[in-house]
Amino acid sequence: MAVLTVAETKHRMEVQEKMGQAEKTVVYGTKDLNLWYGADQALKNINLDVYENEVTAIIGPSGCGKSTYIKTLNRMVELIPVVKVSGEILYRERNILDKSYKVEELRTNVGMVFQKPNPFPKSIFENVAYGPKIHGIRDKKILNEIVEKSLRGAAIWDEVKDRLNENAYGLSGGQQQRLCIARALAIEPDVILMDEPTSALDPISTLKVEELVQELKKDISIIIVTHNMQQAARISDKTAFFLNGEVVEYANTNKIFSTPSDKRTEDYITGRFG
Repeated sequence: MAVLTVAETKHRMEVQEKMGQAEKTVVYGTKDLNLWYGADQALKNINLDVYENEVTAIIGPSGCGKSTYIKTLNRMVELIPVVKVSGEILYRERNILDKSYKVEELRTNVGMVFQKPNPFPKSIFENVAYGPKIHGIRDKKILNEIVEKSLRGAAIWDEVKDRLNENAYGLSGGQQQRLCIARALAIEPDVILMDEPTSALDPISTLKVEELVQELKKDISIIIVTHNMQQAARISDKTAFFLNGEVVEYANTNKIFSTPSDKRTEDYITGRFG
């Protein structure tokens, strides 16, 4: 049997990866996406397909465009007056930048979890019930069912089931973050965007959120920004390496961390910079 060279092995892996991707559904596709804050360009020609029921990690040094990218996916950047965007962001093959696309519709399908837990100054129950109520659900029995299902889905039900009427601020940081995930789950999203969701958490809480992410991807596509290389390697299916507003490399996570194609990727994940 002929022994393949490193280059031939890498090429074969890339072909197999592309064949596998062809069978999967693209949930988000960015086409020639550019973004400017005033005169400063933060994103440069981003072409990236994110696949259904996978965890996609976005890695890169501070200021490389990771958080800006993830915030474009639910149009949060529109809140900044000096922002200008060009290109396309396709969610389920519809361009979310089209003026006819209502942002409320998008955010019903695409939830967001931020770096710092941000529960509302309400009870645990009301935090989770907030979204369903906004969507017109008033039946107490249905709300009870949604709240329990969402808290179970966020792996926090057993910790809070006897304190649902207490203020959410009484929870620990890790519990607050899982409550925010439950709040996102309550509207049954198709995608959850996570912007460094464990950076403010202790190791035990971080592990719980990581385990939760692995469980949720059975039903939900997850895109997570992280500074933590080990976290990206542990929990993601694919990883995109951003640098200076560009995607340097995007591939299966195992490949990114074992045989990256670009030296800049290798330099970053081995700690030579960043």
